[in-house]
Amino acid sequence: MDSRIPHLAHSIRFGRIAPTLSVTNIERSLDFYVGILGFEKAFENGSPAGFVIVKKDDAELHLTRAPQHRGTTQNVAHLMVADAAALYAHLEANGVRIVKGIRDADFGLRCFVFADPDGNRIDVGERVMNNDT
Repeated sequence: MDSRIPHLAHSIRFGRIAPTLSVTNIERSLDFYVGILGFEKAFENGSPAGFVIVKKDDAELHLTRAPQHRGTTQNVAHLMVADAAALYAHLEANGVRIVKGIRDADFGLRCFVFADPDGNRIDVGERVMNNDT
């Protein structure tokens, strides 16, 4: 007999969820996320810092120091923005590595993928109007 209560989870409201990104150097990551992307440091733990929370608008990332970290070919976060083209141009102007160029996808997003200094890939999307609707 299954002792789980199947509908209990459906009645619980979930709050924000924030991805944790492994980074090899907290200061370099702060230069990127705060200096280039405009996040603000909201929390720091350790001396030297081994964990930092950065926030911008509704977005929040947790950065954790992992000296042996290596980026993968997987996207680690999906970021919805109001103007993907403007962010894309800003990242290009700042020499950020673009993994997949900007495009209007058939699933209704203008999207692209960039990598942070540790190779963590972030998928960016902006909802766009579909010409068929």
